[in-house]
Amino acid sequence: MDIVDSHCHILATDTDTYPRTPLGGHQSVWATERPVTAEELLQRMDETGIAQAVLVQATTAYGYDNSYVLDSAKRWPDRFVAVGTFDPLAPDAAGRLRAAIDQGLSGVRLFTTGSTVSEQGMWFADPAADEFWAAASEARIPVCLQLRLGDDTAPVLKDLLSRHADATILLDHCGYPDVRTSPTKAANDLTELAGHPGFHLKLTHRTLEGLDDIGDRAKDFLEPLIAAFGADRISWGSNCPAAEQPLGELRALAERVLAATSAENRAAIFSRTTRSLYPALGAN
Repeated sequence: MDIVDSHCHILATDTDTYPRTPLGGHQSVWATERPVTAEELLQRMDETGIAQAVLVQATTAYGYDNSYVLDSAKRWPDRFVAVGTFDPLAPDAAGRLRAAIDQGLSGVRLFTTGSTVSEQGMWFADPAADEFWAAASEARIPVCLQLRLGDDTAPVLKDLLSRHADATILLDHCGYPDVRTSPTKAANDLTELAGHPGFHLKLTHRTLEGLDDIGDRAKDFLEPLIAAFGADRISWGSNCPAAEQPLGELRALAERVLAATSAENRAAIFSRTTRSLYPALGAN
């Protein structure tokens, strides 16, 4: 099976060329305890049967300095594409985005919350960011949105989607749904957003672990999600090495949880969606 990992992080051992400047002022635990270089990731991919990967900027290590993912994608263009962290509120957002694309970025990431930024930021939908969203839509570049979906963020996200209907958004970790408590409610919270054709979901271990724990009840989340979005708007990502498990276990976790879905749906989730979002990966 063709597999493309839509969510990997890499960290260089050379801290002179690639200094650590984490967003939030301190590094995440995984960035300090289990860093993985581009070369090490390639080895793990080869051992695990993963053809290509999207290098998502390690924001909790490098902040807005996207040099390492850019350099790695340029060094191995047949294996990687680069997604860099971006500040949509800084001056000349449109010009900076065009420059980033010219430098080789295939996508950008807005890090609104996470291990080093505990308070959920709403700035991603501020009208001051409209210039960025318009430019991203015009360039047809996907925007990974690191966001915790909830009662406070869902209305803000819906408003953003209504203002920028042409935007392509990939919601990191499916917005951290609580599938263990109620897979049905978790699915409903997401399917309310399915009417926006550019809105995609990134399915990682942060959701898959909970689905694995609840066994047969996982279908109460997966079936309505696939029915509403279609598998062509859902993309698997390992979150290696932020996830504690080895890459092979992360692949096995995804295959186990998705085993009940059709082969066609699995083909989309494991590679086709990601290839369509990032054309530089090429066709299988």
